[in-house]
Amino acid sequence: MINILVFLLSIVPAVLIFFWLRNRRKDDPLYRKSCNSAFIRGLICVFPILGFSAVFHIGRNALTAFVFPDMNALLSEAIYAFIVLAFSEELVKYIMFRQLLKKKFNDYSWADVTAYMVIIGNIFGLVEDIPYALGASPVQMLIRGISMGHVGYGFLTGWFYGKRLKTGKGIYGITAFCLPFFIHGLYDFSLSKELLELNDNFAAIGISLAVLSVVLLILMIRFFRVSRKKEHYNVPLVQSLSAGDNIEPQS
Repeated sequence: MINILVFLLSIVPAVLIFFWLRNRRKDDPLYRKSCNSAFIRGLICVFPILGFSAVFHIGRNALTAFVFPDMNALLSEAIYAFIVLAFSEELVKYIMFRQLLKKKFNDYSWADVTAYMVIIGNIFGLVEDIPYALGASPVQMLIRGISMGHVGYGFLTGWFYGKRLKTGKGIYGITAFCLPFFIHGLYDFSLSKELLELNDNFAAIGISLAVLSVVLLILMIRFFRVSRKKEHYNVPLVQSLSAGDNIEPQS
């Protein structure tokens, strides 16, 4: 019974973040509708991710069995963490995000774009927490509920992609995918027993990245608070780009 209560407590931050972002523009039904769409996309991310993960997992096993039968266990685990887990999850979330932007909306702002991606990551992370909660200790559930890695990854993706749309510079679009993917993969890899058996000090990597997730959560909250006072975060991106407005973000 205590585990159920702790799990329910651990998902409160994710629920609060969704409603907080959805209600940041209460007078804009189109924005709220797109937030609902982001919520749904976060839920359905699970199914293509399972498919991608299965394909990459089979590919890794085939690579180990037939091409490199003597592959180092640490390298095999790195492939699993970065490709089977991190790449498949970040790729599907990124595709869902891009589809959301292309499907209906042509007047979203930098802050809106960031909010949509945070919601997608937040809801997917919430669903992902359910199987992880099975057999987990109350402390582990609370840590996952507070650190919220997928919220941080979503914030990075949304912020950099919004900057890409704002400036027209493709490097920001590349960063929007590659940076969260690298952090995500490194975090998963840092938890592997193969790495920890090599040297216990590598546990510091996972701890540092868990702290980074909390820092990203704080930066995300700060961004949306600041964005209410910064006009260039709220100017429709299509109009901004058509006018040649390449305003740089301000702190």
